[in-house]
Amino acid sequence: MRVILASGSASRRAMLEAAGVAFEIARPNVDEDAAKASLLSADTSPRDVADALAQLKAVKVSAREPAALVLGSDSVVELADGTMLDKPTSREEAADHLRRLSGKRSRLHSAAVIAEGGRPVWREVDTAQLFVRPLSDAFVDAYLDVEWPAISGCVGCFRIEGPGAQLFSRIDGSQFTVLGLPLLPVLDYLRVRGVLMS
Repeated sequence: MRVILASGSASRRAMLEAAGVAFEIARPNVDEDAAKASLLSADTSPRDVADALAQLKAVKVSAREPAALVLGSDSVVELADGTMLDKPTSREEAADHLRRLSGKRSRLHSAAVIAEGGRPVWREVDTAQLFVRPLSDAFVDAYLDVEWPAISGCVGCFRIEGPGAQLFSRIDGSQFTVLGLPLLPVLDYLRVRGVLMS
């Protein structure tokens, strides 16, 4: 059975490739900003926002490819006060996000939904606790000199597999989840479906 990743995310692609999953890529072409705004206006929790956006992507591609297993995924950073961070649209906004994360604990929710025949058939949401160390203005500037604009597509303004590791004093949870995909449950479902050997 074909597996399609409904995402343009380099880190999700790299995780699946490293795990030995054969898959294709199809961008879902959904208006994430509009969908997120609608969810937030309905007081949807950050965890459920990640889940709903993952489902939206999976179902959109699955409607075009009904015979495949389509994997949609999304990640949301929830600050201690319950608000969410979006992907930064400018270096200045990235610096503001880093200052808001500095010295605090936040949560990263990574959701995965697999759709088949245009409807969701499996889902998982995993949460990691992120402890960002106190960040000096000098560090933030130096960090963005190196990482901007590469992190413009990253909620939380970091790539944990690169210099973003320096932001944290501690992370509780799966590194796969921090990278944007609850990989081990995804692999388990692919074994259940016979895509991977059990």
